[in-house]
Amino acid sequence: MITESLKASELHKVDPVFGQVSFDNHEQIVFCNDKDTGLKAIIGIHNTVLGPALGGTRMWKYTNEWEALNDVLRLSRGMTYKSAISGLNLGGGKAVIIGDSKIDKTPEMIAKFGQYVDSLSGRYITAEDVGTTTADMDLIRQYTPHVTGISESIGGSGNPSPVTAYGVYMGMKAAAKYKFGSDALEGKRVLVQGIGHVGETLVDYLTAEGAKVIISDINENRLEEIGNKYGAKIYVGDDLYTADVDIYAPCALGATLNDDTIKKLKAKVIAGAANNQLANDKVHGAMLQDRGILYAPDFLINAGGIINVYAEIVKYDKAESMRKTENIYNTTLEIFDYADANKITTHEAAFRIAQNRIDLRKKENAK
Repeated sequence: MITESLKASELHKVDPVFGQVSFDNHEQIVFCNDKDTGLKAIIGIHNTVLGPALGGTRMWKYTNEWEALNDVLRLSRGMTYKSAISGLNLGGGKAVIIGDSKIDKTPEMIAKFGQYVDSLSGRYITAEDVGTTTADMDLIRQYTPHVTGISESIGGSGNPSPVTAYGVYMGMKAAAKYKFGSDALEGKRVLVQGIGHVGETLVDYLTAEGAKVIISDINENRLEEIGNKYGAKIYVGDDLYTADVDIYAPCALGATLNDDTIKKLKAKVIAGAANNQLANDKVHGAMLQDRGILYAPDFLINAGGIINVYAEIVKYDKAESMRKTENIYNTTLEIFDYADANKITTHEAAFRIAQNRIDLRKKENAK
């Protein structure tokens, strides 16, 4: 018999799946491995009470498999509440492919992933995310019908990023109204962190309204391109969290709101497109509240993308997608009112309303 001695720092890995905080009662986790194509992917299905789990596939060069697993669990859980708070009959799911999309991704790998999605018989519906594209979804569509965000030329809704950005813009305007007394963003200093497809479109909306836009991104060439295109100012400094701005819009990866960054923030409003912005929902939601910083819950205001791809399932048009996305403005104000009335954080308010909808449907399904 071989006995393995574990260091104290590794004890939390004894239960790497069910023992994780982010596991949060996931219904199913699928590990996908294909030697021939180099595919290593994880599909997380968090909850299907309201409907099949829908969420994008992210391809990222994770530090290790542990990081990838934690990411897919956090993201799929977030999708459950994103769909619920948006009134969609969808559950929450997500997938991650481990690798650098710029050098590791191949058509064969994406095709094999599509076959894994198909093997789940519709419990999980995929879409594009960081590191994947509409073209990837078109390829996956050749292997499974359980994919959204395919090209408009073949009957899909296309790239969801512009609609995501519009929802964030609506949520930001609602937050400005609540915090500053007016939803006008003209003259407001807005720091957009991350200028991918969603971030760029948000910059476009903000610039058109006359906001003073400051941009930050790890890609310096991208910064120069977007800065010149929209006249946005490039952030220069050692620590962007200390920037003297009115609104901070995190539009890159998650967990930028944590013990270290929150205490530095000068912004009075946080409204961005990134998923899982709070490193710890309860702790950091409370920290923001204590500092008087208004937080527009990410899974609420970045729901435009899923509203857009949901159109492929229920067959409504682009105009209806935009109308539903525009309603994020009203829902955001309702969440702020609910939080104040119940003396809870805005994140907790959004979570409670979403969870109540799931619980009600669960009772109905049990009858």
